[in-house]
Amino acid sequence: MPQRIYADRTASVTELKRDPMGMLAAAEGHAIAILNRNRAAFYCVPVAAYEAMLDRLEDAELNAVADERRDMAEVPVDRNAL
Repeated sequence: MPQRIYADRTASVTELKRDPMGMLAAAEGHAIAILNRNRAAFYCVPVAAYEAMLDRLEDAELNAVADERRDMAEVPVDRNAL
């Protein structure tokens, strides 16, 4: 069964070993699927893209918490008592 690749660029493990920083520079900030025997072994993701993914995951988790609490009863709080 064919494997889906979630990157526009691919490289072999050998290419990664040969010039990892050059390969990342050529990807221009995009993820690269690293192939081993023509199957994706892992993804090489630039720092900025990885940080953006983590931010989006955190936002999704916070939205899920907010959705769960949407219909909860409000609790009155006295600021002076805090």
